[in-house]
Amino acid sequence: MNVHKNAPLTPLGRERMVRAILEGGQTPQAAARAAGVCPRTARKWVARFTTEGRAGLADRSSRPQRLRQPTSPAVVEEVIALRRRRLPGQHIANAVGLSPATVSRILKRAGLSRLKDLDPPEPVRRYERRHPGELIHIDIKKLGRFHQVGHRITGERRGQSKARAKGQGAGWEVVHVCIDDASRIAFTRIMPDEKAKSAVAFLKAAIAYYKSLGVTVARVMTDNGSCYKARAFARACKRLKLKHIRTRPYTPKTNGKAERFIQTALREWAYARAYNTSNERAHQLQPWTHAYNWHRPHGSLKANTPISRLGLPENNLLRLHI
Repeated sequence: MNVHKNAPLTPLGRERMVRAILEGGQTPQAAARAAGVCPRTARKWVARFTTEGRAGLADRSSRPQRLRQPTSPAVVEEVIALRRRRLPGQHIANAVGLSPATVSRILKRAGLSRLKDLDPPEPVRRYERRHPGELIHIDIKKLGRFHQVGHRITGERRGQSKARAKGQGAGWEVVHVCIDDASRIAFTRIMPDEKAKSAVAFLKAAIAYYKSLGVTVARVMTDNGSCYKARAFARACKRLKLKHIRTRPYTPKTNGKAERFIQTALREWAYARAYNTSNERAHQLQPWTHAYNWHRPHGSLKANTPISRLGLPENNLLRLHI
């Protein structure tokens, strides 16, 4: 229950006032004066308490139980039918002779307030490549650097914006992430920036990492960031014999595996505990990524680890597990 900050009575205060009248022998005028309400209000709560008990002291909706002239079901159906023809609310109101407010309430109850509510929901498209290396997803996440425990832990933001405005902020860390579509094996690295040079260096490092696991990468999917649209990145993909796929603009769900991996990394690594500095947090990235690939059960892999998707023999597992 949302009680107004200036409300003179709450359910507990109403009960106290009612009992002062019924059991304490006070007059309604005296009890009302002590509670800061009028005697008529005091009598109202006494009557409700007498007939309904403590339940009668709870808040009730101010909506009348019956409307004098409710909109007929036939008119409501006509309003909904016109809406399904994609007419705006004002046009519907003129056509059926209702006020725009009444039409708005009818459409809200029907779940048709917005025109896009008329369109069927887009089906969820889930896909997974059959073999590791057929497609890798690459994305970037910027994290603020810090020299002391930040506001997420302390809840104190004072002075942070002022320092950044003066150019005294700690700066940013740019985390480049890559995840294989079939196996969910991830590769991460903190790069100096999100420019093409850093993106190309990360791509080469990721390809080398997957090659060390015996995985040959054929395609790479990215968003439409400037570093991925740069000619240097295109040349790197060509030299590495990779087909570069970019997502549709403003559709991050197309690159959903990378987006989901970033959420997991933020929850289980970046914001998992209170780091004293961002350097301390950065040192924990590779151990966490290793645990993600080798030890952490993955929900989409039936609680198996990503590395299990490679089907490596025991000797290779011992050689690669560092």
